[in-house]
Amino acid sequence: MAIGEKIKHIRKQLGLSQAQFAQQIHVSRSAIAKWENNNGLPDIDNIKMIAQTFSISLDSLIGDEQSVWKEKIDLTKYEGRKKVKKDQIIKERFPNAQIYTLLAQQKLTKCEKIIDNALGFLTTAPFGIPDFINGMKNLDKEFYLVEDDKNYVVMLTDDYLEIRQLKEKITEQKFEYDHWQFQKCPAIKK
Repeated sequence: MAIGEKIKHIRKQLGLSQAQFAQQIHVSRSAIAKWENNNGLPDIDNIKMIAQTFSISLDSLIGDEQSVWKEKIDLTKYEGRKKVKKDQIIKERFPNAQIYTLLAQQKLTKCEKIIDNALGFLTTAPFGIPDFINGMKNLDKEFYLVEDDKNYVVMLTDDYLEIRQLKEKITEQKFEYDHWQFQKCPAIKK
């Protein structure tokens, strides 16, 4: 995907007009239109500004990495338990999409697997210590699979949502992505 197409896709995902997007990165609306139509390229300072302003990695803008971006959220605007609030946010963000809650487990690194095996031999702990630690440090995260014209894995914490565009549609109930193992739950009711 050309950089202009990526910029257009990111802008649309954020729900911004060309003028709003331009205002946030301090360029003209016509510059955004030129980039999106591949009639020009943003200079490196503008690429950095886009990445910084919208919490997008430089690789996702100029490389082949999958698109990733973050948005700040405010849970205090919603009522109910945290899970209910996060479900409301994801439904608002993707109103026409099919949304599934994901059960997530962080995959162990090689070092963690070695430690886990060693502790298994030395103790009678009924669970893996690294799995337990990863589970405790990820308590504030909710994961969703969003199926729209494109597919996304979305992670919501108490402060932000992180959207990762998938290259392929997920067809299995269980799948791995990045350093996570997921299990797809029934779709969220609208």
